[in-house]
Amino acid sequence: MTLRARSGRPVEEITVERVVAGELSGEDLRVHPDTLRAQAEVAAAHGNPQLAANLRRAAEMTALTDERLLAIYEALRPGRSSRAELEAIVAELEDKGARMTARMVREAIDGGAERGLLSDR
Repeated sequence: MTLRARSGRPVEEITVERVVAGELSGEDLRVHPDTLRAQAEVAAAHGNPQLAANLRRAAEMTALTDERLLAIYEALRPGRSSRAELEAIVAELEDKGARMTARMVREAIDGGAERGLLSDR
């Protein structure tokens, strides 16, 4: 497997010199989901299932913009969102194929409800 940047450029072509020369875009510096999935396979093969799961969720989250990812993070903070608002995030994640991440948000909803950490709105 050839490791690639989000842009599709092979990782071997990404160098400091090319960054300094302005030859690379932001997408050349972002990780490709296939790279994260490959790293997850290595982690799992070496007995680190937690790291493997984190890398798989990271691969899913590459479908989100940085702004949306930060908004979801903010929404998950205690008292910031209602159950309905968080359920909408779950649906959005599932629509984008981010099923592991959606499951994690659903667990946060359940835990937040048990502890009284959800907003009343």
